[in-house]
Amino acid sequence: MAEAPSIRAVFCDVGGPIYDDENFVAAVLRAADELRAADGLGALDRGRFRSIYDRVRAEQGGVSLRASIAREFLGSESRKRELHELTREYWSHPVGTLYSDVLPFFASLAGRVKIGILANQEETVIRSLERDGLAPYIDVWGVSAVVGFEKPSPEFFTWALAAADVAASEAVHIGNRLDTDVRPAAALGLSTVWVLRGEAPSAPTAAQLAEPDIAVWTLDGLAERIFTELPAARPAAAVAS
Repeated sequence: MAEAPSIRAVFCDVGGPIYDDENFVAAVLRAADELRAADGLGALDRGRFRSIYDRVRAEQGGVSLRASIAREFLGSESRKRELHELTREYWSHPVGTLYSDVLPFFASLAGRVKIGILANQEETVIRSLERDGLAPYIDVWGVSAVVGFEKPSPEFFTWALAAADVAASEAVHIGNRLDTDVRPAAALGLSTVWVLRGEAPSAPTAAQLAEPDIAVWTLDGLAERIFTELPAARPAAAVAS
């Protein structure tokens, strides 16, 4: 059996692994309330919203939260684009919403691999990452609003691989969703890490936990696991050439 290639690039999602996903939730709620107000309706029911949000998190099945919210609270799923555009205006990552384990994790990778952001985010996230001290560690800025691709499209992942000048078998992607992070990355031959916070389910099933190469609740100690467990833990037949 050929020797497994070493990891040369680590790509990371933003919402969930780096910043609290409640930043996104707050933007969706504000946008939905504004659209309802324009329709002469009151603020949406927060309890019902959380029920829908938790269901989407639990399923990890490619269901769009904005489509679900548009259908439930705006009268039609067809208004998801309208909700999406307004959410973009309000989506930000305020000071204090960076997880405390992020900077130590990025520092532990520095000089050992190329580090990339690979996220469905607005361009403003770049300024947030600069403000919070992550920019010096980042070699590849895969921000969907800038690049023009969105996960789970394979084009976004192949763009990142080309930008880092690595093969899929030499890269790992870290994200908090199976549908837009783990599955599309694994399909291309990248190793995967599932971070169980934010839009990840609060009680993942055994079947879900079996999908990524590594599943973690925090980024503490993850760097060494990447270098000692990946990609050797991945069956050789699953590694893309």
